[in-house]
Amino acid sequence: MSLTVDIYTMTKGFPEGEKFGLIGQMRRSSCSICSNIAEGAARDSEKVFIHFLNIAQGSLAELHTQLILSHRVGYVHSDLLDKSRKEIKSLKNGIFRFQERLKSQQS
Repeated sequence: MSLTVDIYTMTKGFPEGEKFGLIGQMRRSSCSICSNIAEGAARDSEKVFIHFLNIAQGSLAELHTQLILSHRVGYVHSDLLDKSRKEIKSLKNGIFRFQERLKSQQS
């Protein structure tokens, strides 16, 4: 959730013309990460939970791409991009390890 809060804060400084472009896309994809983890955790099946974790991984990839684009068009400074990339990498690795643990429990 902290990444989502960071994205909301970051996109407040984007041009008004991006309201329905990058601002909306980045906010939705960041929110989708924690929402899919929560929804998957609420399900009765580890297999379904793994599926929702895969969706969260996809949203992380989307957000990463949107951050790079935002940097390239000059909306995000390099230091903020680097900080966000580190957080995304950490989340990606954590979700992957969690998926692997769930898969091993299914066997």
